Amino acid sequence: MDWQATRPGETEAPLPDRADARLVFIGRIRTPFATRDDCPRQGRQDGPLCRVEIDAYWHAALKGIEAFAELDLLYWMHEARRDLLTQTPRGGGTLGTFALRSPVRPNPIALSRVKLESVEGATLLVRGLDCLDGTPLLDIKPHRCSQSQVPSPPSCGEGSGIGRRTIG
Repeated sequence: MDWQATRPGETEAPLPDRADARLVFIGRIRTPFATRDDCPRQGRQDGPLCRVEIDAYWHAALKGIEAFAELDLLYWMHEARRDLLTQTPRGGGTLGTFALRSPVRPNPIALSRVKLESVEGATLLVRGLDCLDGTPLLDIKPHRCSQSQVPSPPSCGEGSGIGRRTIG
């Protein structure tokens, strides 16, 4: 199969010039969070209504998105530092950047599962975000339970053993 071939019903267009790290921003996320201190540690699906504004170039790519209750949004944490190898989280101690879910990382890409409330033209109204107002959007993927469902682990709370392994 030729993976580069255009199939019936598909539309192709050259990529726009605007890119960062060879990635193309497809829109901006509008939230009530002006500073990192305003952002929740993790978005909640009962959190504030946020707007995902898709650039005009990508409007046709939204066709059919309203059929999904949940979406996975990938975005670029544009104000995050990218130069730390180790960090000191709030709980104390020092850990490597890759052992944390901090926004401070070499490639500050974030993923949030959001609840799609409605679609207004090329704007998605969603709940569940934890990013700054104006955050660049990288991609949108529909959440399809049949493709992404895995058994839920026990609670990740203290004493569950989940998320902690003894290395030695």
